Amino acid sequence: MKKSRKIVVLLTIFLCSGVLFSADADSSGVISVLKVAGNASLSSNRVLTKVRTRVGDTFEQGRANEDCKRIAELKGVEYCYYNTKVIEGEIELTYVVVEQNIARGLTFVGNDNIKEKTLKRKLDFKVGDYVDSVIAEKGSDDLAEYYHKKGYSFAEVTFDKDSLSAGKVIYKINEGSRARIVSVKISGNESIKTSRLKRSLKTKTKKFLVLNKYYDEEEIAGDVTKLEKVYSKRGFLDTKIESDISFNETKTKVYVAFNIAEGEIYNVEGIKFSGNKYFDEETLREGFRLEEGQMYSEYKSRFDVRSILAHYKAIGFVDASVEEKRVFLPGNRVDVEFEITERQRYKIGLVNISGNEDTQDKVVRQILDEYDFVPGNWYDAYKAPGSGKGFLEKRIQQMAVAESVVITPVDGEQGYKNAKVDITEGQTGSILLGAGVSSNSGAIGQLVYQQRNFDSSDKPENWGEFLTGKAYKGAGQNLWIALEPGTEVSQYSVSFTEPYFLDKPISLNMVGSSWEREQESYDEGRIKGYLGFEKRYKNNWRRSISFRLEQVDISGIEMDAPKEVFDDKGKSFLGGVRFGFGKDTTDDNWNPSKGYMFNLSYEQVGGDYTFGVVRGVYRRYKTIFEDLDERKTIWAFKLEAGSIVGNAPVFEKFYAGGQGSIRGFDYRGVSPRGLRTANGAPLAGAKRDDPIGSDWMILANTEVTIPIFNENFALMLFVDSGMVETGGYRAAVGMGLQIMLPQWFGPVPMRFSIATPVMKDSSDDTQLFSFSVGRLF
Repeated sequence: MKKSRKIVVLLTIFLCSGVLFSADADSSGVISVLKVAGNASLSSNRVLTKVRTRVGDTFEQGRANEDCKRIAELKGVEYCYYNTKVIEGEIELTYVVVEQNIARGLTFVGNDNIKEKTLKRKLDFKVGDYVDSVIAEKGSDDLAEYYHKKGYSFAEVTFDKDSLSAGKVIYKINEGSRARIVSVKISGNESIKTSRLKRSLKTKTKKFLVLNKYYDEEEIAGDVTKLEKVYSKRGFLDTKIESDISFNETKTKVYVAFNIAEGEIYNVEGIKFSGNKYFDEETLREGFRLEEGQMYSEYKSRFDVRSILAHYKAIGFVDASVEEKRVFLPGNRVDVEFEITERQRYKIGLVNISGNEDTQDKVVRQILDEYDFVPGNWYDAYKAPGSGKGFLEKRIQQMAVAESVVITPVDGEQGYKNAKVDITEGQTGSILLGAGVSSNSGAIGQLVYQQRNFDSSDKPENWGEFLTGKAYKGAGQNLWIALEPGTEVSQYSVSFTEPYFLDKPISLNMVGSSWEREQESYDEGRIKGYLGFEKRYKNNWRRSISFRLEQVDISGIEMDAPKEVFDDKGKSFLGGVRFGFGKDTTDDNWNPSKGYMFNLSYEQVGGDYTFGVVRGVYRRYKTIFEDLDERKTIWAFKLEAGSIVGNAPVFEKFYAGGQGSIRGFDYRGVSPRGLRTANGAPLAGAKRDDPIGSDWMILANTEVTIPIFNENFALMLFVDSGMVETGGYRAAVGMGLQIMLPQWFGPVPMRFSIATPVMKDSSDDTQLFSFSVGRLF
């Protein structure tokens, strides 16, 4: 549109120049009058400020043309030309201004229920922008669509065409009635329960259980498609579904009905493959969902198509395709054939990275190298499918802290595909000033600086670079500086992480921290230095070694505290060396849906105390159901155990209870109890009250998260259990709500839990409600 408008303008200028200029081409003499014409919004004085010709000058055609060019540079001017007139031997020079059709006013008439500022945000233009009838018409459509989305299904929006020529954009709105959904019914469903079908619908009478829902024609049409997919998944290939919509007389209430004709279920008669030369049938059938003699499902069929493609794309068959063909047989049977087109196999050629203005290329290439996505290897289009959702794309997104990463195969030399890595960078630096509260740690204030794309070698050239965040940035390192005073816990820390130490898949972690906490009968303070290395291997195995130096101060001991606490009073010095190994096959760092992880470690501690700590943890995740919106119901299991070798102080022993341990019990609420004393001296008939820690601990937890409302909300059902050296086995059952908080580096779960102990000891401290932020299961 803009291009054609420019052509019209140029032709107009050309024609005007040819006609008007030629008429007075021989004009000469002194300019006696200088005028402006055609200007409506611009003043004549404003136009003449761009003119270099003056009254009394000798007329020159070239100078007049230059004046017109300068006038055309003014905002709101489409183009300019001049005209001359000879009066008594002198020249009257007129600059004719043709103004753009600018939106000089924007008015809404009839918007009784939606504010003007809200409607303005729905338009693609604002006052001062160029506008024509096409743009204004689109604005009408956008406003009408917005009204329909808000439940005003009968809203109409038009614009005043007569006022548009004067630069006034006036939208006339007839809002109509807002139709609230008062009932949603499903009929004709004999094979699938109504409650199951309604869970797939967005059309409901209430939103978030309490808010009214309004009629949305597009949403209802989408629900018809969803219901068809539900039946297709169950093997119904002939299902017909129609929506029946009715309103009351005032059209303020709407009644929605979905009428279903289920049709017949089809069973798989046979499964065939064609076109497969590289893989045999047995290999391609690995993990198949469809089975002969079982119900046919398009959902299972699509899964099997993806499974076949995964075999090929993972080893260089970038352009491989699979088409499913069905032959319907008598007796509601179907033959399924997977027609495979293998095409050419490719290796990785050049890897070109773009979009990374701040992040260095090496940050991305280190991640690619770790997962063998390097020139010369077979192009793994399964890990990097070009959709932004592949494993490698998501891993770069998380580790490079980007908004999105897409790896696209493009043609290269013969037998090679170049990889085009497009990065949309996200915000990597942040300063957080706020407060929080948790059931384990009480209220906490926060002043946190974090740079997730830190570069320790990029020193600023001046204070401006430092203050604007342009320095110390780009190498993919993580720097965290936190001041976190609290009512129960206070922590001040600096941590630094280099994920590729010496350009190898080795994480370097350094931490310096000061930590204070009010325990049950004493105050605990720690000053700690930590240095750790973890090496990652190609087969998901990991090996680690770490060192800690720590000064622990036990003070503020209550008069009746246990003797074990008085024995550890004062300042102690500890030094520890920890060796560990493990494996991680999970599909996501923050919210895994499949795979497992485990870690086993031993730490030898010396200093004022000498002891060892053996610790192991195993977690498994499995998707047990996935709905039509790809929301996953996930089962998770955790087994954790630890044991102390030797004599450890109370501040190094094991305690259970609270979030991340056994919900339903207080933080450190499950522990052996020490006898009350009088300043450390035994008391006759004293009770065991305050926790003193256990030499060993076992935890076993299982949890199911079920998505509700949308992908950001999930219901949690869980059983937490565990055991320490006294009191027998503990267990609690509960439920809760998980809310996924969007972050720059991925979603982080916020969890609220209610749990009731079903097995406990009389000395345990229980807690009904608990909550946390971050993955703690």
